[in-house]
Amino acid sequence: MKKWSYICVLFIFFSCSNTQEKILPEEKSLTESVYSSVTIQPDSLYQVYAIVSGLLDANLVEEGDLVFKNDPLFQIINSTPKLNTQNAKLALDLARENYNGRAAILSGIQDEIEAAKLKRVNDSINYFRQKNLWSQNIGSKNQYDSKKLNYELASNQLRLLQSKYNRTKNELKTAVNQAENNYQTASIASKDFTVESKINGKIYAIYKEPGEIVTSMEPIASIGSAKRFIIELLVDEVDIVSIHKGQDVLISLDAYNGNIFNGEITKIYPKKDERNQTFIVEAQFIEAPKVLYPGLSGEANIVIGRKDQVLTIPKAYLIDNNKVKTENGLVTITIGLENMEYVEVLSGLSKDTFIYKPD
Repeated sequence: MKKWSYICVLFIFFSCSNTQEKILPEEKSLTESVYSSVTIQPDSLYQVYAIVSGLLDANLVEEGDLVFKNDPLFQIINSTPKLNTQNAKLALDLARENYNGRAAILSGIQDEIEAAKLKRVNDSINYFRQKNLWSQNIGSKNQYDSKKLNYELASNQLRLLQSKYNRTKNELKTAVNQAENNYQTASIASKDFTVESKINGKIYAIYKEPGEIVTSMEPIASIGSAKRFIIELLVDEVDIVSIHKGQDVLISLDAYNGNIFNGEITKIYPKKDERNQTFIVEAQFIEAPKVLYPGLSGEANIVIGRKDQVLTIPKAYLIDNNKVKTENGLVTITIGLENMEYVEVLSGLSKDTFIYKPD
C-alpha cells in the first residue's frame, strides 16, 4: 500500500513539472518607462469671474459655443454703479464749471485783482508825484511816507490776490482731474457688468443661470482653447527625477480603447502635491486624436531609456523580483531595464536556459 502511495506522489510531481509553462529568454529591443495617470485638458483653460457682484441678467453664450477675445459672455445688473456714475458725472461737470470761470470762484478773485491793479496804479502815481516833490524839499515827510506806504500796501495786495488766483486755479484744476478719474472709474465699473472673454476659445462649462447671484468669489464659466489640448500627467515623486522635457510619451485613453498615441513632455511643475505625493507634468500630442474632450482620462508611459537586442524575460516569470526557476532550481539574476511586461537580464541566465513560470 505504501509503495503505491509513493508512486502516485512521483507521478503527480513529474506530471506538474512536464505541464508547467516554460520559455527561453529572448533577445529584443527594450524600452524602460515611468507609469503615469493621464487627464486631457484644453490649453489656456481658465475660470471666468465677474469683477463686480450683482444678479446674472442674461447668459449670452452656451456650452460648446466658440468665442473670440472681448466677446460679451454674461450680463450682470446692479443699480449702484449706475448711480455712482451719474453722481461722478455731476461732480465732474461742477468741477469743470468752477475751473473754466463761469462760476463766482475765479471770476470773483479776478475782479479783486482788477480793482487792486487800479488802486496800485493810483497809489503809484501819488507816490512818485510826492517823491518828486520831496526830492525838491516840497511837502512834508509824513505826506511822503503815507504815499509810499499806500503804494507798497497796494503792491502787496495785488501780489497776494494774484497768488490766491493761481493757487485757487491749481486747486480747481486738481479737482477737475480727480473728478475725471472718479468718473472714469465709475464708468469702468459700469462696463464690468458685461463679462467678456479674454481669449479665442470654446465655452466648456457654465455654472450660473439667469436670476442667480454673481460674486467675484465664484466662477461663472470655464473657457479654453477649442483646438489645442494638453496632456496632464501625475508622476510619483520616486520617478520625477527621471523625467525631463522632450521625452517621448505613449498615451492610452479610455475613450480610445486599444489605441496608442504619441506625445512629448513639454513642462514639469516643480511643486509637489502633498496630498497624493505626485508632481504634475504636461505633454503635447505629436498627432492628436480627432475628437477630444476635457477630462478624458487614461494611462501613459514616459520613456526614460531604450536598449536594442538585450536578453529579456517576462516579468511574470520572476520570483521575489530577482530569481527565476530553471531545470536546476532557483537562479538569482541581475536585472537592468524594465517595463510593464519585460525585464532585461544582465547576468545569471543565458538565452539557452529554460525558465518556468511560477504557480
